[in-house]
Amino acid sequence: MFRQLRKCSNSAAKQLQKKYDAVIIGGGHNGLTAAAYLAKAGKSVAVLERRHLIGGAAVTEEIVPGFHFSRCSYVLSLLRPTVIEELELKKHGLRYHIRNPSSFTPIRNSDKSLLLGLDMKENQKEIAKFSQKDAEVCRDSFLSSNSPIQNYPKYEHFMTEIVKAVEPLMDEAPPELIPGQLMKMRRELGKIYRILKPLGMKNALPFYELMTAPIAKVMDRWFETDCLKATLGTDGVIGFSASPYDVGTGYVLLHHVIGGLDGKTGTWGYVFGGMGAVSKAIANAAQSHGANIFTEKEVDSILIADGQAKGVKLANGTEIEAEMVFSNATPKITFLGLLKENELPADFRQQVQAIDYTSPVTKINVAVKELPNFISRRHEGAGPAPHHQTTIHINSESMQMLHEGVIDYMNGQWSRRPVIEMTIPSSVDRTIVQRDGDHVVLLFTQYTPYQLKDGPWDEEMKKKYAQHVFSQIDEYAPNFSKSVVGYEVLPPPDLERIFGVTGGNIFHGSMSLDQLYFSRPIPKYSNYKTPIKNLYLCGSGAHPGGGVTGSPGRLAVKEALGDSKKFLGIF
Repeated sequence: MFRQLRKCSNSAAKQLQKKYDAVIIGGGHNGLTAAAYLAKAGKSVAVLERRHLIGGAAVTEEIVPGFHFSRCSYVLSLLRPTVIEELELKKHGLRYHIRNPSSFTPIRNSDKSLLLGLDMKENQKEIAKFSQKDAEVCRDSFLSSNSPIQNYPKYEHFMTEIVKAVEPLMDEAPPELIPGQLMKMRRELGKIYRILKPLGMKNALPFYELMTAPIAKVMDRWFETDCLKATLGTDGVIGFSASPYDVGTGYVLLHHVIGGLDGKTGTWGYVFGGMGAVSKAIANAAQSHGANIFTEKEVDSILIADGQAKGVKLANGTEIEAEMVFSNATPKITFLGLLKENELPADFRQQVQAIDYTSPVTKINVAVKELPNFISRRHEGAGPAPHHQTTIHINSESMQMLHEGVIDYMNGQWSRRPVIEMTIPSSVDRTIVQRDGDHVVLLFTQYTPYQLKDGPWDEEMKKKYAQHVFSQIDEYAPNFSKSVVGYEVLPPPDLERIFGVTGGNIFHGSMSLDQLYFSRPIPKYSNYKTPIKNLYLCGSGAHPGGGVTGSPGRLAVKEALGDSKKFLGIF
């Protein structure tokens, strides 16, 4: 399977031509999505990928012999159902396992833990170990309903209602709010009103608070249990250089629960074959419509003539003409790296330079010879227990613990107690390991500065950090460090260098409120267009932002092709 993935990435079905209808810079999942829709519309398309394999941050690589890692992104939920359906991705090989249970929070120095999944009654039993109030019937004091209802089910119902209302925004381009065009602004804002209208007055104020408040405040509204608040609240700071006590973290949580799989809201799954199999399925769809995908083709610059994109120049000097150019790179790379200074308006460049790419994330990919055995939920035998298939939240027992990690980070140091999301995809997908008993462990850790106070992220520093993280895990699962047979540490500078994500930011730019929707990547250019005619942004730096969604790729093509009736059938 993995030999097939690599073979597809390294060989092109056709020789690179001198001219195409569209050229796409970057073979990440959004670039591949754009290619699929363009090819489906009958356009000749070339995808140009810098690395030796396609997928961008959604790749599967054999880092330790016999162990295949989802090297950067690692779980699936946000991929838009419209993309799955319109590109027939299941037909093209996409397979996944929906996790249930889905979340496990062990408690340090305790026999207690919190296991959550799709079964509400089981969730209530788990929560009741910490708080009867959070799990059992209580009088509604947050929403306007007067009927008694359980706290956790009430929260789940509220989030489901919010997701139902907001999710359509993921599949639509943001409104063009152009000063002076009052009637158009009214029409565009009217679209947002019609989408959000089903929220109703009952949910309007809680929704506003969720969008603007610190996630710690939101969780305090709902629950009294520290580990429940922190478990749910970590989605508000994941990949975000912020404390749970900072404003805007509520929206980051919403972004992470807005997805789902097979109609089940908020569910996450493991892709069989790793996240590279998502990119492979999209590539298969693109190639089935005639798109050409090339690896080891680094783009040096975008060719501009008379204010219009005319193609690209490769690092080897080859020039390729195109009527349209789509960039899957970050806004900074696209506008400040691939274009000359005089090719963009000065005020536009200034706004691009101000985009925040700060990232607190270090990814550690670990090969182990046995599963972690947690003190709080011991298991017998070599096979995985239900909690091994979940996202395992380590050092996530309280909001204060998360906050203390941010304080270390702001002082130029990694967190003394890093927030760790551990996933073990091999607990359900045995295609990614070769031997019985072996497992792939993926650690998404924060908070780690791009530039450490104590020196650069050299090999010795990365080794020290890995040992620090492993020792933290040992406090919950004492056998972990002894089980490690190999690992890779990817701090922010390495994430930037390898995957082309500026600042190591996995979202192509912070998901703060000032960099979302009609301000993503900057105001007046949130609709995938740029100051350069026929140059479009199709990566996560555009709406709706980060995560493996496929939405920026789809919407960029929709914007480029316009409302012509002959293209309506591809969407």
